[in-house]
Amino acid sequence: MQVQLDNEEAQVAFGEALGRALQGRGRIYLEGDLGAGKTTLTRGILRAYGHKGAVKSPTYTLVEPYELGDQRIYHLDLYRLADPEELEFIGGRDVLSDDAVCIIEWPSRGEGWLPTPDLRLSLAVAEVGRQLTLSPHSERGECILHGLSSAMPFTQSQDGALHGNK
Repeated sequence: MQVQLDNEEAQVAFGEALGRALQGRGRIYLEGDLGAGKTTLTRGILRAYGHKGAVKSPTYTLVEPYELGDQRIYHLDLYRLADPEELEFIGGRDVLSDDAVCIIEWPSRGEGWLPTPDLRLSLAVAEVGRQLTLSPHSERGECILHGLSSAMPFTQSQDGALHGNK
């Protein structure tokens, strides 16, 4: 599925819709160049669970945990990871549990150690806003994508692209 997100507000709104579709569980891999909007999308996911504050990319800490009510969300940024085995030393197995939402930026840096994601999202800077490509990689990912497409208000352009332009 491809979605055109025309501005930052649309990115955050899409993240909120994705957060609701996750229903408190799932592994999301976020790919894209620096500045593509991975953390902006994560802010929307966190807002779906009631987070009101700022969201910073955990580039230096590798993981930023959030406990929102009884919901656990882990935001990882593996950009500075030197070796995927480092994930073992920071408690990666606990972070990647099935009863939490785990959002991983730069997942290629953890290749060989990370489990298969439920959804892989790729963000690219477009002429206007961002182009988002979503691909499911598990049965849960298929269900999340189905729930997301029925919950998010999209408009479809003549070229078949879906636009989230809130």
